[in-house]
Amino acid sequence: MQRIEHVAVVGGGVIGLSIAWKAAAAGYRVRLIDPAPASGASHVAGGMLAPLAEAWPGEEELLELGSASLELWPEFADELARAAGRESGLRREGTLMIGVDTADRGELDGVAGHLADLGRSVTRLTGRELRKLEPSLGPAVRGGLDVPGDLAVDNRVALEALRAAAAAAGAEFVAEAATRVRPGAVDLADSAVECDLAIISAGARSGTLHPALAERIRPVKGEILRLRRRGTALPPPVRTVRGPVHGRPTYLVPRADGGLVLGATQHEVGFDTEVTVGGVRDLLGDAETVMPGIAEYELVEATAGLRPSTEDNLPIIGELEPGVLAATGHHRGGFLLTPVTVRAVLAMLRGEEPDALIKATDPSRFGGQQ
Repeated sequence: MQRIEHVAVVGGGVIGLSIAWKAAAAGYRVRLIDPAPASGASHVAGGMLAPLAEAWPGEEELLELGSASLELWPEFADELARAAGRESGLRREGTLMIGVDTADRGELDGVAGHLADLGRSVTRLTGRELRKLEPSLGPAVRGGLDVPGDLAVDNRVALEALRAAAAAAGAEFVAEAATRVRPGAVDLADSAVECDLAIISAGARSGTLHPALAERIRPVKGEILRLRRRGTALPPPVRTVRGPVHGRPTYLVPRADGGLVLGATQHEVGFDTEVTVGGVRDLLGDAETVMPGIAEYELVEATAGLRPSTEDNLPIIGELEPGVLAATGHHRGGFLLTPVTVRAVLAMLRGEEPDALIKATDPSRFGGQQ
């Protein structure tokens, strides 16, 4: 393997910015290529770091990967704050999973049972116990689970810290869009950025940059609302609150400034990022069922982002061909999986074997010649 000095990172979301920061800090000459860093799905994200709350039968490898990455987050956040000279945005208050009707509570029972089978425990709570923990929850919430150890991060605070840390480490920002990634170079509209190694971390657009990703990454649309507490309103919950509301996945993620993020719809509609009336209606209706006091909040933003998804919901981390790596396809777990992804990519840069857990994310799992 040739000596790597010049690294091109294609994509400036949470994964790309984190790789650029850590690679530059490790002594590589890094160019991050993105016309608008810190935008896209990372800008829209809720920022939940919740592998247990998102555990699903058949996705045990993803749960293990997410759990390993969650353990790395506190140290990662501390390093980021020091490198950037500002807050990382990490929140440590935890997660409550809630259910409204009988079917919702049955779904939570399934989650608890699945986790128990894997040797992981959660605490079942009644509606009254939930309201003692979070008084803003309404009477429609009949039961739930206390999920220990889950974290959250203010995505926009973290993105600004990552930009600052990458710049301070010496990463160069190229404000243009990549059109193709190939060994030795990243093609732009009218020029190319030469490199020893290119890393594709361009989210839902990754599939347009290299043929090995063309049929592997698809966009999944998610709409998110941002609310701000007004002076007369009840404060938001301290913890992240999430769960099914009449069967629809719902989450409420508090922010340090008194804000609240509501999400998220999920639609397979290609590269459509327009916010729909139906999406806003469902998000507000379900959130108001959980927390009636949001009716007094100010609606300050309605946005939509595109999750980069794969057929098995695992990311794609590994070599596509000599000189080209992928670190993409993180679906709804981009922020959660950032530390473990960055650690794997840095190991590959050094010519080392990454952690065994990363093998499940190798591009070769799809078959065919990489």
